[in-house]
Amino acid sequence: MARPATPLPTAEVTPAGTRLLRGVEYATPDGFRPLLLDLHLPAAHPAGGPVPVVVFLHGGGWRTGSRAQLGPAFEAWQVGPFDPLASAGFAVASIDYRLSAEAVFPAQLHDGQAALRWVREHAEALGLDAERVVLWGESAGGHLAALLGLTACRPELEADPVVAGPYADVVGVVDWYGPADLRTMQSQSRPDAVTVPDAADSREAQLIGAPVPEAPRLAAEASPVTYVCAAAPPFLLAHGTADRFVPSAQSEQLANALRACGGEVTLRLIDSADHLWAGLPDPRTVFDEALDFAQRVCAPIAAHTPRPPAAVRAF
Repeated sequence: MARPATPLPTAEVTPAGTRLLRGVEYATPDGFRPLLLDLHLPAAHPAGGPVPVVVFLHGGGWRTGSRAQLGPAFEAWQVGPFDPLASAGFAVASIDYRLSAEAVFPAQLHDGQAALRWVREHAEALGLDAERVVLWGESAGGHLAALLGLTACRPELEADPVVAGPYADVVGVVDWYGPADLRTMQSQSRPDAVTVPDAADSREAQLIGAPVPEAPRLAAEASPVTYVCAAAPPFLLAHGTADRFVPSAQSEQLANALRACGGEVTLRLIDSADHLWAGLPDPRTVFDEALDFAQRVCAPIAAHTPRPPAAVRAF
């Protein structure tokens, strides 16, 4: 995957005072379009040093979506949801990644890895703290955030481990209603589910390039639960119990796997909320909890200790 040589764009200033570098090229996969991110920066560089980073991954079933949105539940906010994160002292790198009609898995994982390398490479120039990065995603983006957070020290999963540079360090993952195990989604689905994960034309099948029942190994390789280990960063999982697209049992399954390995995980099940927080009167509650989590895991530490390599779990 080629490293971009294009210059950084001139910063805009949002109505909330956030400095916004829009459309930054962070990678160019061979044979594909350039991959872009929007970088939201605090209004003024803090005197305390580099700022922690939220890398946000959008939803859309791996086949649609945009880096410009945190999710439809926040479209009505007068101040965009990335602005409060910048006001709280975070830089936010909201990334696009290859969609399933462009490339099948693991392309999306490789794109996330490239974004973490970009943060590391540009940390000094942009005042970013590459030792304090939180991955935050919703739906398909939640799946990718979890997967990326659990595989950050797995060099065998790199697109090109020979040329790959070091990642920024992931200290936490916020996963909103993301799939955790493609193999169990069908059996966990609600009676009123509006998707059929095991179908030949499902979003899951489009992600891995084959129907899930016919490709169990591919489905395992694309499932975050496969990579759970004691070295996992802290997780915040939030999921509506009335989710008709991704059953809330997916987040429960991932939480149980993390706990079984001794990992730190908070599972928040939101009664009667559907996918995309539909039916939740005020999404600010889940947003604020995620922000609190990010602030806690990014609290300054005396020394940085790299996580040990993850043990390989059998598929």
